[in-house]
Amino acid sequence: MKKYNMSNIPEDEYILLSGIQHFAFCKRQWALIHVEQQWADNLRTTDGQLVHERVHERISEKRKNVLEIRGLAVRSSELGVVGSCDMVEFHASDKGVPIFGRSGTWLPVPIEYKRGHPKPDDRDALQLCAQAICLEEMMVCQIPNAYLYYAETKRREPVFLSDELRTNVVEMFMEMHMLFRKGYTPLVKPSKSCQACSLREICLPKLANNTSVASYINSHVNEADQ
Repeated sequence: MKKYNMSNIPEDEYILLSGIQHFAFCKRQWALIHVEQQWADNLRTTDGQLVHERVHERISEKRKNVLEIRGLAVRSSELGVVGSCDMVEFHASDKGVPIFGRSGTWLPVPIEYKRGHPKPDDRDALQLCAQAICLEEMMVCQIPNAYLYYAETKRREPVFLSDELRTNVVEMFMEMHMLFRKGYTPLVKPSKSCQACSLREICLPKLANNTSVASYINSHVNEADQ
């Protein structure tokens, strides 16, 4: 895999790791949230928040040869990001690394918790892979696999952190940093996905359909006068 480096990005310009999931779903949604600082909840976002709150009820737990750490803060100078992992399991392994206060060596395995069921695209896997890249940089190790847990199916889905997935993560963050520095919110083509987006009314996807702002406003003024 080609090695990229975004270490020249100042720390005060680091972006949120979790944003890659929004960016993969819709670049405009990501920009509205992370560039324009706009947000709105719906049933899906509220349900997702409840899932994460339940995960973070306990900070750490030890069982047999696995140490569970919840809400672990992570960062990467190579990606220029900060964030946190829902859970990281540290497995006793000769391929792992030492942990202060623990004997032996431990291999970190991130687990990201999601509402619903597995999605047809790779947006969740991209976020999980970004977490793994952060952990690899912080702990100087290699993480080949990680897991996505879905609340609806109550199952863990294994994710192989391939070179292709890692390259996609890096290239997406490069584009996100470019848009963030410019303060630019891209237009998108409206799709069925807009119906489920909590930012639908803020986004005004009709504006992206070759409709001028003046025409959009005038049409709504006329509707109000009728």
